Amino acid sequence: MSEMTEPINDFEPRITAFVCNWCTYTGADMAGTSRMHMASNVRIIRLPCTGRIDALFIIKAFERGADGVIVSGCHPADCHYTAGNYHARRRFIVFRELLGFMGVDLGRVTFSWVSAGEGAKWRDVVNETVERIRELGPFDAYHDLALRQAAGAASGTSLDVPDVVAPVVAEAGDAS
Repeated sequence: MSEMTEPINDFEPRITAFVCNWCTYTGADMAGTSRMHMASNVRIIRLPCTGRIDALFIIKAFERGADGVIVSGCHPADCHYTAGNYHARRRFIVFRELLGFMGVDLGRVTFSWVSAGEGAKWRDVVNETVERIRELGPFDAYHDLALRQAAGAASGTSLDVPDVVAPVVAEAGDAS
């Protein structure tokens, strides 16, 4: 068989999910205990509330090898901490802009509301996210950056500022 006719890739994405303890985690548990069929590519990180999720958590997930991220919590007006999910939604809107600026495809991040009784919805969110990430392929931008940083450290040089960031830094310096 020639190289051209072999399957291109058996890529299985690694997804990190940041979920609310009270609703989404319980919904995910319901999906599992009900033996609903869903992709096993998702690693869940349980937090007290989605309002606790910091943008750095998501960046670190990508940095540590995630190909996609799910952020999921209580439905609006159902937060156990009153307004945590509203804070998370506002942060997520801003964070999407930051991801776009950084060059991360916004299709790699999913934001959803899943309540404790919505195991089937959690299954759908997981399966749809995994399928979308499979289509996008592996996220290796951070792997390349880590290799460049290691090479720079070994040679005693520093990492260059990306061309996208340099004009913004220059403009900020000129503002004084």
